[in-house]
Amino acid sequence: MSLVAVVDYGMGNLRSVAQALSHVKQDGQEIRITTDPAVIDQADRVVLPGQGAMPDCMRAIRESGVLDAVLRAAASKPLFGVCVGEQMLLERSHEGPADSLGLFEGEVIRFNPALTTARGLKVPHMGWNRVYRAKPHSLWDGIDDGAWFYFVHSYHAQPVNAADIAAQSDYGLRFTCAIARDNIFATQFHPEKSAHDGLRLYANFLKWNP
Repeated sequence: MSLVAVVDYGMGNLRSVAQALSHVKQDGQEIRITTDPAVIDQADRVVLPGQGAMPDCMRAIRESGVLDAVLRAAASKPLFGVCVGEQMLLERSHEGPADSLGLFEGEVIRFNPALTTARGLKVPHMGWNRVYRAKPHSLWDGIDDGAWFYFVHSYHAQPVNAADIAAQSDYGLRFTCAIARDNIFATQFHPEKSAHDGLRLYANFLKWNP
């Protein structure tokens, strides 16, 4: 049995993520929502969801007791971050004073109102948008470049290293909407809300061997 842990620290769209993963899981895979660091340590793959304000998510992940297990997972096994689960992988956020996980150099910034308002765009960025890959990656297999994914966010990642950018989208400016390095892949958009291509992305993660 292969275990896929969906980390529960009280701040994620857990049921939708777990249902999407269950829909595309391979034979012998178990999808388990967990608050237990020991289960995260035992898991073969880990999914880190998140929604809300990034400082609140960081506080919750520390208080829940799963922080060290998440860091161990990020160092050693396939890990997929979703929405604020992606943002927390960077060093800091303009959303508020909170140290992030610091696994990727860079910060999380708010959409510039001068750019969005001038183009008639509202913040938060909410709804479907095209995603353009910035580099080849196994998780893009079977997904067209420019495929549509579902977003709900006011802040976005700004990595220091261009090599960490896995995909970009446009909303008043070209912004990073997915990051990847080694065994970690993370998206600002919600695969679990993104129909066929979102399910394909999760299916690719469940068979990915970085």
